[in-house]
Amino acid sequence: MTKLSRSKLELSIDCPQCFWLDLKRRVGRPPGFPFTLNNAVDHLLKEEFDGYREKGKPHPVMEKFRIEAVPFQHEKLNQWRHNFTGVQHEHKPTDFLVYGAVDDLWAGPDGRISVVDYKATGAKGYKIHDSYRRQMEIYQWLLRRNGLEVSPTGYFVFAQADKAKGFGDGAAALAFELFVEPLIGDDSWVEQALFSARKMLDRDTAPDAAPDCEYCSYRRAAGEADLAKKASRMV
Repeated sequence: MTKLSRSKLELSIDCPQCFWLDLKRRVGRPPGFPFTLNNAVDHLLKEEFDGYREKGKPHPVMEKFRIEAVPFQHEKLNQWRHNFTGVQHEHKPTDFLVYGAVDDLWAGPDGRISVVDYKATGAKGYKIHDSYRRQMEIYQWLLRRNGLEVSPTGYFVFAQADKAKGFGDGAAALAFELFVEPLIGDDSWVEQALFSARKMLDRDTAPDAAPDCEYCSYRRAAGEADLAKKASRMV
């Protein structure tokens, strides 16, 4: 059975060739810069909401945005949050072990569970990108296959840096303001995406790259430059 993370499924949508090279040939995209500030915000938000989870009470930001819910308590929550385990499901038709790590879960008064994802941003506004939406919907799909009754409405908690306040009066503190943005998810696309990913992976040769893939464009240009260099040496 092939392990397939949420991010790798997203990669198959972003660029089939990068996906094939990554899983089939172990040639991944170059890693980006580490998001240490984002990771710190993620850690602090988890601690913040966990405090209210223990009390069985809603966090003030939930009350501010009129969300009738409390942080969800579950014995597997720590496992579901861990990057290398996450929420798992064996998708037997494709022989994929699909998994993804959630940030948080909230329980509504009707008992249904909402997926919650934390996002740190320094931008003036905040936007739910298509990749964010798919991320939310994959988590919803996974949790439903783990027996939870999942609400179609998930939430993004944006921690927006208030750059206007700077670091205060000489204190090393950057102010953040929390916003909650709901999203009604539809995970009906996930099943077909898994079949498409399996079809890509079973190929003996790499599929075509996405037309707008910067990584594949770079590889192609670098390859052409290398061939030109070798040809010039033969003249």
